[in-house]
Amino acid sequence: MQTTEMLKNLWKYFNPKRRLQSKLLILLMIFTSIIEVIGIGAVIPFLGALTSPEKVFSHELFQPFAQIVNISEPGQVVFPLTMVFIAASILSGGARIFLLWSLTRLSWSIGADLSLNIYRRTLYQPYEVHVSRNSSSLITGISNKTNEAVTQAILPVMHILSSLMILVSVLTALIIIDPTVALLAFTIFGAVYVLIVLVIKKNLLKNSEIISKEQDKVVKALQEGLGGIRDILINGVQDTYCKIFRNSDLPLRLARSNNQIIRGTPRFLIETMGMILIAMIALFIIDRSGDVSSSIPLLGTIALGSQKVLPLLQQIYASWTSIQGSKGPVIDVINLLNQNIEDDLEQNTQTIKPFSFKDKIVLKDICYKYPSEKGEVLGDINLEIFKGQRVGFIGTTGSGKSTILDIVMGLLPPSNGGLYIDNILITSKNRQEWQSHIAHVPQDIFLSDATIYENIAFGILKEEINYNRVVKSAKMAMISDSIASWEAGYNTIVGEQGVRLSGGQKQRIGIARAFYKNADVFIFDEATSALDKKTEEQVMDSIQNISKEITILMIAHRLSTLSNCDLIVELEYGKISKISTYEEIFNYKK
Repeated sequence: MQTTEMLKNLWKYFNPKRRLQSKLLILLMIFTSIIEVIGIGAVIPFLGALTSPEKVFSHELFQPFAQIVNISEPGQVVFPLTMVFIAASILSGGARIFLLWSLTRLSWSIGADLSLNIYRRTLYQPYEVHVSRNSSSLITGISNKTNEAVTQAILPVMHILSSLMILVSVLTALIIIDPTVALLAFTIFGAVYVLIVLVIKKNLLKNSEIISKEQDKVVKALQEGLGGIRDILINGVQDTYCKIFRNSDLPLRLARSNNQIIRGTPRFLIETMGMILIAMIALFIIDRSGDVSSSIPLLGTIALGSQKVLPLLQQIYASWTSIQGSKGPVIDVINLLNQNIEDDLEQNTQTIKPFSFKDKIVLKDICYKYPSEKGEVLGDINLEIFKGQRVGFIGTTGSGKSTILDIVMGLLPPSNGGLYIDNILITSKNRQEWQSHIAHVPQDIFLSDATIYENIAFGILKEEINYNRVVKSAKMAMISDSIASWEAGYNTIVGEQGVRLSGGQKQRIGIARAFYKNADVFIFDEATSALDKKTEEQVMDSIQNISKEITILMIAHRLSTLSNCDLIVELEYGKISKISTYEEIFNYKK
């Protein structure tokens, strides 16, 4: 992807407010450029007043100013022109500081918008997309790579624009003062930077690819190392994971250091050349005029202009190298921004109006194949589940039990066939309306590093949680006594992924979460596997006593868990092999 195309792709994701602010920033850049010209222009009369006040006083352009400030003799010239020079310098410095503040704040605000945009687009992706990719690349993209897009692309582009505008203004002023000297100096310095650019361009692109690739690997190494810390400690394989981390982290840091060296090195070369060039220009001007005193204002102006031009050229060069050296990460950010949200899903979730569920769930001619796999996971599934029924699913590992539940929950769209609720076909447009009926309790409960009551009321803003409903849900899930015994009660922090809780406690919080949602379809995917038999029976009794109107679908690791089911569906190799009652299955198993 070419640099201009990359920047255009980023620009299209700026919201209207940021676009307007960017355009206002360009106006500020133009204003700052004009101020810089005024600052340079104030040097000539100031130095002239110091060296030859008589010439300044007698100059025709000075006479209107002299009349305004009431100057009547050459000796009075120095002070007011010194004040004008000081004022112009303060104004110029102030404008540059305000411009720097504005473009930096705007760049980081744009970065915040892009991070949120990527996060939103990622969360609204279909379940199929989430199960097919590694979370480390997403985390890196949302955090590290978006920051890199700000610091190494968006901010440098703004620096290039502001530096170019100021550079053009300063050069224009210098050309007006002395075109020969100004053009000669700019040509020499410009040629040096162009030559450097041609030499280092390939290295920058190579480094950008390394940075993009190794960033993902570093986050992946950290996630896996910290996520599997129990096994790592037991097996004593800390050194292995340190080596994995170093093998990614070291190339990443070397690539970044190479880019930094490339970005900063020309500055010292140019500064040295600048000093030599100014000395040569001084000799040229004095030789041309033959009068040292009359040459000082011109020489001072050229020196001041050069002092402003050289940092501007270095800024443009450094910003360009930043953009080239960050192409890989920025392209990754653009790819994440290009994620589509299908059928305006975001808008649909904000205005969910659940349709009624009064009769039955129908799976008709359902087939499913994961996009990355060749064979079907499910084939020719036909099943009717009436409202209020308790239905259990059994089968060997890989028989398709969890996939059927994922299809019923609207997480996976069937490859063929359809899911019908009261004769309404579930599609991407009405999927959220159906999902609002469902409470899901998986085997591995996700818990955030927050309080018990925040985890039970999962996804609800803290200030909107119904505390009484949380307590009621905990009682129904048979965990209220445990919570009451803890010092902080419902304000107990569970730790990352519930590390401070046992497996059974985590599962009961997951079940309490389902009760809190007040859904009329409960789906349990081995949700009681970590409970002892007595607690499991108590929880199942609570579920049975909720309401006869609630439909329950469950996969269980113990056959006894399904004893109260109206139907038990047995699967083999992705197909329904038998639909029977618990008694029939139990007698068969005996």
